[in-house]
Amino acid sequence: MIQRLLEKFSAGTKTPEPEDTALAAAVLLTEVIKADYAVDDTEKSAMKKAMTALIPERDAEVLLTEAFSTSDTANDLQKFTSIVHKHWSDEQKSDLLVGMWRVAFADEKLDKYEEHIIRRIADLLYMPHSEFIRTKLIARDH
Repeated sequence: MIQRLLEKFSAGTKTPEPEDTALAAAVLLTEVIKADYAVDDTEKSAMKKAMTALIPERDAEVLLTEAFSTSDTANDLQKFTSIVHKHWSDEQKSDLLVGMWRVAFADEKLDKYEEHIIRRIADLLYMPHSEFIRTKLIARDH
């Protein structure tokens, strides 16, 4: 009886797993947009550009919608970073970090929460601090 009760409570809190690396990467980009609690069109536009560069075979608009929906129900970053870490090369992960920085810089002000979430994601992707800084400088100077 207790087991059935626990299953009933946990059934409503499950988050759908991302179907693929493209969605996982898009969710991570979405987290940068949402970090400063102000979603703006310039950041969404930067995210679409980043997704188009990272995942050219997928429709960026559809992926953006899926990513926001998935992000709204997610309760941790680890499930998304583990998928990206497992399937993407270090070069692809660096490109993802550059995309995140470009999203953060899109509104011409880098919020401390945006920088923090990118740092957390970089750590979860096992990227060294030097790569975190290198990708930040690339995006800032772009």
